[in-house]
Amino acid sequence: MRRLPLWLFCLALPVHGHEARWTLDPHRLPLGDGRVSASPRQGYVYACPGPARKQGAEHAGDWLRGDSWDATGKLQVRGAVSWPQASFASALEGWQRRLSGNALPVGAVTGEFPVARDDPAYRIDRNPNAIAAQPIDWRVPRDPRPAAQASCVPMGPVGIMLNGVLLFNALDAAQRDAVAHEVQDRCNGHPERSGSYHYHAPSPCVPGMDQPNRLVGYARDGFGIFSPLDENGRELRNADLDACHGKVSRIRWDGRVVEMYHYVMTREYPYSIGCFRGAALAERPGPGLNDPPADAPGRRPPPEAVQACAGLAEGQSCRIATPRGEAVEGGCRRLAGLLACVPQR
Repeated sequence: MRRLPLWLFCLALPVHGHEARWTLDPHRLPLGDGRVSASPRQGYVYACPGPARKQGAEHAGDWLRGDSWDATGKLQVRGAVSWPQASFASALEGWQRRLSGNALPVGAVTGEFPVARDDPAYRIDRNPNAIAAQPIDWRVPRDPRPAAQASCVPMGPVGIMLNGVLLFNALDAAQRDAVAHEVQDRCNGHPERSGSYHYHAPSPCVPGMDQPNRLVGYARDGFGIFSPLDENGRELRNADLDACHGKVSRIRWDGRVVEMYHYVMTREYPYSIGCFRGAALAERPGPGLNDPPADAPGRRPPPEAVQACAGLAEGQSCRIATPRGEAVEGGCRRLAGLLACVPQR
């Protein structure tokens, strides 16, 4: 007889000060296969174009049942490996938030990877990848704003959780529902071929995941990622969220209570970020005073410059931040088909 997976057990516990109301039946969670779109769509992943690869779980688990799957009957990769060298930090630097670490889980364990031949999970998902540290040094907007149009999410990191683990979108390499098909460990994580350990869905190993309206991570566009329960302890579902899997409500943000857009983790596919509501992050420092001009011939404007003009019109004033946190004034101009903030000279 299989045990209730740890992530489901933890999410079923009472919430301190609230009566948690979990409405999804873990025996019949909706399967997300085929829910990939070419534009923002509620309950779908708006995936950036790219070929599907024949990778992921080799066989279908017996927990897959037509258009649903039974999370209580799903296998887990065995093991409880600690990572004392894990690191993660979030720091405010002027107009930016700097997220740094090594992508290993802080204060949490992982399963044993590669999956051993004598592990029951091996007959379904022979994940051959070993977990390896990954240098993380992201700058995202401190106070992000929605872009004029939502953008697609890549195959790879779409955010990072507060325990330093990367968050990937809901798809496996074959563009199926990764959470339903692939076999993960007790924290709902596993590594991909470069060694990046990551989650696709809520994890009990992330602080605050079982608490109402709690920040649990940051998306690549700077918006917060919040727990599956609203401020009243009610489980949020797709019907409560927009096409990017987020909403505007009162949240605590850098010590202040504000009305602000944020993404929500759910037990319902697509689990986290369906598309980016803001401008996506480039994994590089913000524009510096000595960088080539943003309007240099053939140069694509950095995402920070695009984010600075989100919601503005061409010709309006804007400002971007240097790595030192200095504000640089500029104007919104159209470059390489994008509206971006060009520093004044």
